[in-house]
Amino acid sequence: MTPSAILILIIVYFGVLFYISHRVSGKDDGNKAFFTANKNSKWYLVAFGMIGTALSGVTFISVPGEVGAASGEQFKYFQFIIGNAIGFIIITKVLLPLYYRMNLTSIYSYIEQRMGFYSYKTAASIFLISRTVSSAFRLYLVVIVLQRYVFDYYGIPFALTVLISLILIFSYTYRGGLKTIIITDTLQTFFLVTSVFLTIYFICDSMDLGVVNAFNEIKNSNYSKIFFFDDFLGSKFHFVKQIIGGMFVTIAMVGLDQDLMQKNLSCKNIGEAQKNMFTFTGIFVIINIFFLSVGALLYIYANKNGIAIPTDLITGKPRTDLLFPEIALNHLSIIPAIVFLLGIIAATFATTDSALTALTTSFCVDFLGMDKAENLNKKNTVRTRHLVHISFSALIFMVILVFNSINDSSVVGMIFRVASYTYGPLLGLYAFGLFQKTRNVNDKLVPYICALSPLFTYLINEYSKTLFSGYVFDNELIVLNGLITYLGLLITSSHSTEKISF
Repeated sequence: MTPSAILILIIVYFGVLFYISHRVSGKDDGNKAFFTANKNSKWYLVAFGMIGTALSGVTFISVPGEVGAASGEQFKYFQFIIGNAIGFIIITKVLLPLYYRMNLTSIYSYIEQRMGFYSYKTAASIFLISRTVSSAFRLYLVVIVLQRYVFDYYGIPFALTVLISLILIFSYTYRGGLKTIIITDTLQTFFLVTSVFLTIYFICDSMDLGVVNAFNEIKNSNYSKIFFFDDFLGSKFHFVKQIIGGMFVTIAMVGLDQDLMQKNLSCKNIGEAQKNMFTFTGIFVIINIFFLSVGALLYIYANKNGIAIPTDLITGKPRTDLLFPEIALNHLSIIPAIVFLLGIIAATFATTDSALTALTTSFCVDFLGMDKAENLNKKNTVRTRHLVHISFSALIFMVILVFNSINDSSVVGMIFRVASYTYGPLLGLYAFGLFQKTRNVNDKLVPYICALSPLFTYLINEYSKTLFSGYVFDNELIVLNGLITYLGLLITSSHSTEKISF
């Protein structure tokens, strides 16, 4: 597929999103529509649209790429997905009822009511930092694909490619916010899900494999091992580590994250929000099975056709992230190439547009107090929201440029590794609030505890082999981070004469 054809496809795709945004937002560009979609979202649209937001381009490219990584990952990631599913159920039964009972716009308002001003600002700041970094990582992945296969052809520098991408996202989200995104993400998720199934079909067709034969090829290949029970101490792939890591990463990155919870809070009531989460969980698990199957088929196809894993243009090292686009764009026909592009664009931009809206909402509500009664009728609040939206777009732009200058590893691993450090303190804060009903935190010390916790976590991780008889942490590192935060809050807290009812 030529760079010009890819560029035309991108222009048409965003033209459709602009049209939808204009029709959905209409004249209703107020803050209530932007922050909560007027509390009128249909649960089934939220459930389906959340698939695109939760998966992102990372799942679309990096997860299939890791199936055949030299480290021997195979289907190891599915253990993590099982942990994700458990985490989603906990969110549905524990956190969602709390948020609806308190009628929250920003989920961090719970921390303000439970712990105090400084704790509240700390929790909101952790989200802003965490989501900015993780969103930048996700967008970075699709941009390097577009750069390599489109914009390098026209001599456009990487920084300008990133800027164009963010301008496009800003232009269809700044008016309607969540109200628009509920609809556009539904469309983008449709493209994402369709592209997964069609990609499997096209790869199987190119190798003359039927459904049964394709299943047997994957089963009998060197890529299909799911469960790893060997070497609990030294292996990052061990079943227990992956389950625990998947569960707590999900609770932190979804249940304690304004982005995905903002969509759930736009449903009419808790019953619809819970139906949304249960439906989403089932689809999420099934889709990830197919993503891993795509990975196995890609490596089987590459081995049969002598296709090498593409190398990073800067470091010269193999990049498994690029195997999927290499095969889809350069070795299959034009229809599979179009399907791949629609899938990756839909996955990544569904995540980034949602994140920009959540970041803007959190800052406007948690730091500017736009949901407060005294600020609801103030002039220029919409204009202020637009400026905040632009500012976060610029911040993500800068983070991507920094990341591009230092990254040489699989993006999926990088995202969850960073999440272990940035989201960990949120776990500790919410755990303390929920389980220590008779103790009050020392509010002014909370920012220091949450800042020191990742530092202690990093030091323990660096010397874990020495400290714990050869133990190596993986994604369960987030549990350690949350535990350190929890203990710090407990040690510095005081006994309350009344049981706290939150």
